[in-house]
Amino acid sequence: MKSHQGNEFPKANRKKVIAMKKSEQENIITVSHLNKEFVKDGTSFQVLKDIDLSVKKGEFVTIVGHSGCGKSTLLKIICGLVSYQDGGVSRNGHAVSGPDAQCGMVFQDHRLLPWLKIKDNIGFGIRNMTKAEREEHIARHLELVGLKGFENAYPSQLSGGMSQRVAIARAMVNNPKILLADEPTGALDSKSGKQVMELFQKEILRIQREEKVTMVMVTHDIDEAIYLGERIVIMSARPGEIQEIITTDKYSRMNRGSSGFAAYKKKIYEHFFQDSAEFLQEAEYMI
Repeated sequence: MKSHQGNEFPKANRKKVIAMKKSEQENIITVSHLNKEFVKDGTSFQVLKDIDLSVKKGEFVTIVGHSGCGKSTLLKIICGLVSYQDGGVSRNGHAVSGPDAQCGMVFQDHRLLPWLKIKDNIGFGIRNMTKAEREEHIARHLELVGLKGFENAYPSQLSGGMSQRVAIARAMVNNPKILLADEPTGALDSKSGKQVMELFQKEILRIQREEKVTMVMVTHDIDEAIYLGERIVIMSARPGEIQEIITTDKYSRMNRGSSGFAAYKKKIYEHFFQDSAEFLQEAEYMI
């Protein structure tokens, strides 16, 4: 039997290798066998268990799961804000060693500096620009998030939704390739109606499309996860494991009244109910 050495791969194998290399190049985020523990009062608590996740350039991925399942911790690890025990995390083909300008982060709380005007909050992290370039760059990002004319306002003069838009502009001002969002619409729930929420979600999609940025977003809102997510990552209760990754089709996810949207919703709820039942059984056994 003829052996294949060096570059003498069978034609089918060569195509497979090329496809694999292309796939690796397309992945802008890679998480491999990630584990994370927290220690409290001398006791270790495993938060994340054996997480494997790849995100392609330009993709919008949403993450859902029970409260306390580690989804926000996963986002912070990808950003480089939190360390981990073992496994691997890379962005843009390089191991994550800390935060950098190529990866923006938006939190549930907008975290604007109250003593700075909106334009100065957005421009806070800008470096290596002349004054004129800085002002032009800030103006473009104010327009991007629909806040042109509010550059001299203070955070206290804005609504919750407007403040979150400023937070998005601040995260985008360094032209990151990746934008991570930790429940950015969470603070709007109690104060805003359904219409306002859906409008904000459309704005997020518009910004992602116009800026061609890769987005990973944690949300507790299942409808939001479906509407925004090209893929939906479903995590189990603690310790957080990936139970399933659902790939959505554009028509179904963009039409909230469609049968496809309802099917995605049913599948996600099934995971939630299964987790809840297992947790209750465990608690009953412990009692």
